[in-house]
Parts: sequence; structure tokens; C-alpha cells
Amino acid sequence: MECTIDWGGPEGMLFVARTGSGHVATMDGAPEGGGNNLAPRPMEMLLTGAGGCAAYDVVLILKRGRHAVKGCQVKVTAERAQTDPKVFTQIHFSFVVTGDNLPQAAVERAVKLSHEKYCSATAMLGATAQITHSVSISGA
Repeated sequence: MECTIDWGGPEGMLFVARTGSGHVATMDGAPEGGGNNLAPRPMEMLLTGAGGCAAYDVVLILKRGRHAVKGCQVKVTAERAQTDPKVFTQIHFSFVVTGDNLPQAAVERAVKLSHEKYCSATAMLGATAQITHSVSISGA
């Protein structure tokens, strides 16, 4: 896996990332940090990736269990250390999974498996952050 990140130039702190799979993502900083607020912050992208990784796992586990999952949303909230490096110290994943007659136990199991076994992003972030999660199920 690889990616290339290019700085947009001296007018700010815009960066363009090109992934090995051929996709493009942009990142920028806040104006007080020299950016122009044109794109998500790099640390927001890190949280976004972790949320996507966990949601991907949950959907895949439920689908493999032949559950009628129709939607999965995860809201990720985090706190960071006050001093550099300002690592994440607490991260909470709040899942809302939608489907027909989804058993609570199956959804909770999928979230637990993602957290404890499959999600490489949360495994890495867990080195500095306490990671918690909550689950809510909604009918389709």
C-alpha cells in the first residue's frame, strides 16, 4: 500500500494525496495554522479512515451472517492530548445500524469483532487512545 502527498504551494497548507488505488483526497489546515480551510484536516482524515474501517467490518460481518443490514452509520468523536504530539487520547464510535429484524446480539458482536480483531486502524489508534463504542439498531 502506498500514497503520495503533494503540497499545494506557498499560499497555504493544502495537500493533495494520491492513493495507490488511484484515488485523490485533499487536506488543509485551519487559517490560524496557515491553511485556508479548503478541506478536512489530516487528523480528521485519520478519524474518518478509522470510522470507515470499522463500519466496513461491521457491514461485512453482518452480511456474512446473512443478516438483512440496510445501512450503517458511525459517528466518531475524539479527544486529543493538550501537548505535542497531540495524539488522540479518547475515541468513541457511535454506530447506528439499520435493517430488517437485526438481532441486537449480532450487531453488538460485529462491532466487538471489528474492534477486537479486524479493524487495523483502531488497533493502531488504540496504542494512545481509549476506544469505546455504542450501538443503536433502527428498523429499515
